[in-house]
Amino acid sequence: MTLKEVKIGDTVKVTRIHGEGPVKRRIMDMGITKGVEIYVRKVAPLGDPVEITVRGYELSLRRADAEIIDVE
Repeated sequence: MTLKEVKIGDTVKVTRIHGEGPVKRRIMDMGITKGVEIYVRKVAPLGDPVEITVRGYELSLRRADAEIIDVE
């Protein structure tokens, strides 16, 4: 399952980040790494962006970025 598929109000754990180079590096620089817990706060009406809480702060992710993050 990817972060894009998680419902509002759920807390999930990151298992893997797909992608290469700058995209993967940017996501990891935001604090999204393997094993971290993510709480899904809101999803915009059209599904983009997704607002999450990670490591104690709020973050908005584009749908394309959420799609490359595997969670359990």
